[in-house]
Amino acid sequence: MIRLAILGSTGSIGVSALDVVAAHPDKLEVVGLAAGGNVAAMCAQAAVVRPRAIGMASDDSLRRVREALPADVGSAVEQWEVGREGLAAVATHPDVDVVLCACSGTEALEAVLAAIEAGKRIALANKEVLVMAGALVMAAARARGVDVLPVDSEHNAIHQCLAGHPRQHVRRLVLTASGGPFRTTPVEALATVTAADALSHPTWKMGRKITVDSATMMNKGLEVIEARWLFDMPADRIDVVIHPQSVVHSMVEFEDGSLLAQLGVTDMKLPIQYAFTWPDRWESPVPRLDWRQGLDLRFEVPDLDRFPCLRLAYEALRAGGAAPVVLNAANEIAVASFLEGLVPFTGIAATVGEVLEEASGRTLDAASLAAIRDVDAWARQRAAARLGTIESGRGLIA
Repeated sequence: MIRLAILGSTGSIGVSALDVVAAHPDKLEVVGLAAGGNVAAMCAQAAVVRPRAIGMASDDSLRRVREALPADVGSAVEQWEVGREGLAAVATHPDVDVVLCACSGTEALEAVLAAIEAGKRIALANKEVLVMAGALVMAAARARGVDVLPVDSEHNAIHQCLAGHPRQHVRRLVLTASGGPFRTTPVEALATVTAADALSHPTWKMGRKITVDSATMMNKGLEVIEARWLFDMPADRIDVVIHPQSVVHSMVEFEDGSLLAQLGVTDMKLPIQYAFTWPDRWESPVPRLDWRQGLDLRFEVPDLDRFPCLRLAYEALRAGGAAPVVLNAANEIAVASFLEGLVPFTGIAATVGEVLEEASGRTLDAASLAAIRDVDAWARQRAAARLGTIESGRGLIA
């Protein structure tokens, strides 16, 4: 039996993870659930899996979960946790074997570090943790001998392609990208697209923030930085190619010119289950690719004028120091403002670029969590200040 803690259980990855658990009730058990503020979803999940630990983002949401759960479900909960400390408490429950980190943003960074220290396997669906603190997290994992298994479909694909191959034989990693909903939209029209347009992803069903990141291709830029830390590969050996069909999830090119690719349907249950069961493979609750329908596999070079966020991510990775932390923090603030209709779509990249320029030369002690959090807070403040000067459809933001 593999025992799980699921951080971010009410999001799309968390829901898919519980589908995987439901498909293998004799092999997987949920010990802990943690979520933000979705009380109804948490109550529904808890009633099914009967966790021993529950964490919520706020005291109010935790209180409402406790009040809403049936007595027989609530009485089985041994730990009621809240906030970042609550995430860490759920992740380090002594009965947990594997921690799925599926929280959006950087809130789970401390929980991931605590879980590593406690010797738990990490199934990582959150790229921001490595973008923000990749050196710190991977050093901690190596020191404790903890596996960090990628759940992002691209990195999961690369993990599968690398299996059994000496690293010195690898020439480059190739991350595939769908191109999002604006792959063919005229560049001059991007300033007027809406949040609803950006959330209409052509192939993947994901959360709101990551879907907007996919539309700007910042998501792919964050994945390039994530790949740098997961696979210890420099920026100039990590390529991105647009593959609108999202059938090839990523590829590895070897020194002799051979390419290995991992293909599959667009269903996150497959990489989630892989991260839970590696190195074993089980029957999965996902459909198979139907070769009889024919496969249309096309690839394109990304247009960095259309997707400046991808260029900014490469620049931040090459600059190192504080730049990746600044990139991620400024992007989170800018995306939130776009989703609220306060800034245009093109304001996201503009904001990230300006805050990165302001942070140029800023140093960072990558081994210090406090220093990382300080840079993160500074970048969020600068992004918010910059966004206050952008003209939106509702006029200037106060």
